[in-house]
Amino acid sequence: YKPPTSEELSQLKETEDLFHSSLLRLQVSREAHKEEEEKIDAFLHEINNRFVCPVCSQLTDQAWLPKGVKVLFLQVPFTVKGRFRFLSPTELKVVGSYLLGTCIKPEINMDVAVTMPWEIFQDKDNLNQHYHWKRALYLAHIAQHFSKEKLFGSVKFAYMNSNHLKPILLLRPQGKDEKMVTVRLHACPAPGLFKPSCFYPSKNNVRTAWFMEQSTPKEGRVGSLQPFSPPTLHYNSSILCDMVLLSHLHFLSSAATDFLGMKDGLALLKVWLNQRQLSKGLGCFSGFLVSMLVAYLLMKRKIVKMMSGYQVLRSTLQFLATTDLTVTGISLAKDVDASLPVLDDFHQAFEVVFVDPSGLVNLCADMTASKYHQVQFEAKRSMEILDDRMVDGFQVLLMTAKPMLRAFDHVFHLKHASKLQGACKKMQLLNELMDRGGNYVATALPFVVSLLARGLAGRALLVAHSLPQIPEWSIDAEPPKHKDVGPLTFGLLFVPEFAASTLEKGPQADHPEALDFRTFWGEKSELRRFQDGSICEAVVWEADTICQKRLIPEQIVRHLLKLHADIPESSICYSGALLESVIRTGQKESGTGEEAMVSVVCSYDDLSRKLWNLKGLPLTVTAVQGVHPALRYTDVFPPIPMKPIYSFHTRIRTKQLLLPSEEKPCPAYIAPLKIICHMEGSGQWPQDKEAIKRIKAAFHLQLAELLQQQHQLVCRPAVTHTDVYKEGYVFRLQVAYHREPLILKEVVTPEGMLKYQDTEDSRQLELETLHLPYLTSSLHGLQQQHPVFGSTCRLAKRWVCAQLLSDNISEECVDLLVAFLFLHPAPFTPPSSPQVGFLRFLDLLATFDWKNNPLIVNLNAGLTGEQAIKNKFVAARSRLPVMFIATPKDRWSSMWTQERPSVQILQRLLVLASESLRALEEQLMDPLNSQDVKMVFRPPLDFYDVLIHLNPNQIPRHLESVDQPLKSFSRGVVKNSTAVKILFPVVDYDPVQCYLQELRDAFSDLALFFYDKHGGEVIAVLWKPLSFQPQPFKVSSMKGRMVTTLNNELVCVPNVEAILEDFKVLGEGLVKSVEARTEKWTI
Repeated sequence: YKPPTSEELSQLKETEDLFHSSLLRLQVSREAHKEEEEKIDAFLHEINNRFVCPVCSQLTDQAWLPKGVKVLFLQVPFTVKGRFRFLSPTELKVVGSYLLGTCIKPEINMDVAVTMPWEIFQDKDNLNQHYHWKRALYLAHIAQHFSKEKLFGSVKFAYMNSNHLKPILLLRPQGKDEKMVTVRLHACPAPGLFKPSCFYPSKNNVRTAWFMEQSTPKEGRVGSLQPFSPPTLHYNSSILCDMVLLSHLHFLSSAATDFLGMKDGLALLKVWLNQRQLSKGLGCFSGFLVSMLVAYLLMKRKIVKMMSGYQVLRSTLQFLATTDLTVTGISLAKDVDASLPVLDDFHQAFEVVFVDPSGLVNLCADMTASKYHQVQFEAKRSMEILDDRMVDGFQVLLMTAKPMLRAFDHVFHLKHASKLQGACKKMQLLNELMDRGGNYVATALPFVVSLLARGLAGRALLVAHSLPQIPEWSIDAEPPKHKDVGPLTFGLLFVPEFAASTLEKGPQADHPEALDFRTFWGEKSELRRFQDGSICEAVVWEADTICQKRLIPEQIVRHLLKLHADIPESSICYSGALLESVIRTGQKESGTGEEAMVSVVCSYDDLSRKLWNLKGLPLTVTAVQGVHPALRYTDVFPPIPMKPIYSFHTRIRTKQLLLPSEEKPCPAYIAPLKIICHMEGSGQWPQDKEAIKRIKAAFHLQLAELLQQQHQLVCRPAVTHTDVYKEGYVFRLQVAYHREPLILKEVVTPEGMLKYQDTEDSRQLELETLHLPYLTSSLHGLQQQHPVFGSTCRLAKRWVCAQLLSDNISEECVDLLVAFLFLHPAPFTPPSSPQVGFLRFLDLLATFDWKNNPLIVNLNAGLTGEQAIKNKFVAARSRLPVMFIATPKDRWSSMWTQERPSVQILQRLLVLASESLRALEEQLMDPLNSQDVKMVFRPPLDFYDVLIHLNPNQIPRHLESVDQPLKSFSRGVVKNSTAVKILFPVVDYDPVQCYLQELRDAFSDLALFFYDKHGGEVIAVLWKPLSFQPQPFKVSSMKGRMVTTLNNELVCVPNVEAILEDFKVLGEGLVKSVEARTEKWTI
């Protein structure tokens, strides 16, 4: 067979996507079952039969309403002239997605238009909220009648899309069917009641004098308005929407006729919007709006009725991605009436323009430009994903949720929406406030977002906001106030190159724009001379460390909101870097380790050059490759330059060494920075593995000697390596010969044949000298592309260590998991803050299907045949590690997860990741309560059987603990010292790790031991499930056991008391106490 052409590949991709589309019927429950439909229809019929007898009164006289029912409308101002009387509706009509068959579960909503009769209205009811009062009283009357009926499980009020001018009545069935359907009653006027021309965008229907004179103390008098009556475009739109409700149904019904793909496509689009939190709230991109958009594309022949659901999805996303409705609005109106407003009129009045078939209503009236740009951005990203053959677009776009915390790099909250009342006054939005019926949240929000977008221009790709949502409420409760939307959330998506810039350069001082710049930035703006000689207005933000620079957007947000919107800093909860405190040691000013990492890499680069240029070596150095995590920017706590204090140690002058002193606390941990030094191949290398070891030992001695002679570096050679003290760091050089792994694989059979097979030694050597250097250089490159990669890895590793599982999953495995988030971020963009990267890490761990899929990390874009890896994985699943990670240099073995984690540990990791993510997101989205994000870094200890408490002064990394200790100990070093001549301290000395190794050597058959190597004060012990089962008596298996009699037979059982005593004896001086949780286990 010849390989397929590019055209054939394209057709195959299209076929695969169409298959996904038909698969939708199984994965998205779009419609109710026939049995449910019959129940719903019967429920609706019963509602129709229960409409009620008339009532008559003044609008403000609501005594006829019983105490158990409140008016579902904020009656502000309260003085409204006119009479209200209830007459049965002239028509009940099902409208919306239920009738079109485009509902998706879990929420089946049936929208019913209740047409109010002519007779209940009077002249000029279009003015001063008369219509809205009558509409609210009409629904309140229905509610008080229906509340007595046993037919209904609940009768509640709500605002349609959280618009307080559009209250609706919610009816749900009784009993087990209550969640089956929600009937939403929308009161609308009789056809022809109002003249459409009264509601053009330029018309006023709320008189200034009426609105201002009757302001109530609770909602607050915000100031005085201009004497003229400004246009009330949103007020007008709220009435127009009711007037055209039925015509929209007819329009959509016509579009959906004989178009099955439209139903499937709308179901897909609604799921797409739901997953991105775009479809609910004030100014949302609702299911109705996307239905009208599909109908528009059908009208414009960009969609045809032969299309499948997938093609409808794709065409709609393509249109959204390429059309900016904030600049070029669209209209469904076919016959252009000269008297109707034109698109330019709508653009002057609204931020986003999409006009309905009547030519009167802007369907996007409540949508902010920011929200539409977010929709547009998501559509562009989705098209990129659909065009990427390496990504399962269906899974990524429709099955993956995108909450704000994971979708945006920084998130902050306006804790008290009531502060926007002052913002309206400060920003002089009083006319807009009247138009919005006093809703200061809806009034101020577009202006606040626009302000932030200007201030963050160049830094932020997107400035988004949550949609104000008001939950439904009981009919006997007062309607929610505007402040009841709760905290408002804003999301910032950064341009990585410019987000952390400390300079905001403005126009030259003599330019007319300079005044505008000074007005915008206030006292922060100052004149500065630049290197090119220009004198410009500029703003310089204070930030010393990389961590502080990442938070410059926070300074901008707080400054602009205070200056222009009168919002105090105390009302803003900015959660951009709350998690980074767990990877900070010492003072806050010292940053979070990025600078320390750069310093380590600079010192390593200098040492590499010195090694390359060494004179006197019999063979030349062909490559110098760092393998320590600090050299790929992923070490949780990077080494700090330090010099030992001699008086704190015991000196051995003959060997120029220092040893820890028994009388003093354990000295600080000094990590050796491992470097592989490859020597050139030569015929002089022996072919015997033992001889090679001796040659390497000689090289280690000679390297130490030459570095001392030529560069005056303090060195300490050993058989397997040479330690070099340079600029306060200890580098560990290890010589490598490229043929040594092959020689270690040589095996001579009994017949004298030479063959090659993997051995434990050869695998370990390949790992250290080939694979680890490749991984380190690849991840070093990834750090250059994505500056927050290293910090994200460090947070992820800190969390794994904090859960006491660092010995059960390799550091390289965690690094690769995080690398996956940056190389394959779909449906997101690559993280630009460590916090969002960490949240996505937890989500990846918790939700990835490790049983059925390999995780393919395409480092350096070195992989093309991903499908071959998946096929081979499926065929050999039972023989492969439980967590399988494939890379370009390791497609089939998953070397970094070969031995760990085990099935049980992986399962534990998934549960912990899922719970940590849930707890963290709850905290970060709840600004009104204290945010103790360290909670997810404190391990749950009630799971373990024995706890070994350690003596803090013998824990060398005690300062690295999650909750930094109140009392610290001198560790016998001078930090940030770059001394040249020193006595060599003990390197890589951690007594807790030594103790752990002894415990595992002695008791690994009985128990598992868990520890947080970064300053943990507790070793947690878990008995193995079978350890307490009696074993047949054998002399060889007596370790940790005692002999007893069971059924007249000698058996061995664990001697728990002796084991616990051994724990103390082995850790004498280190162990403070042993806590046995006997309620957890029995012998």
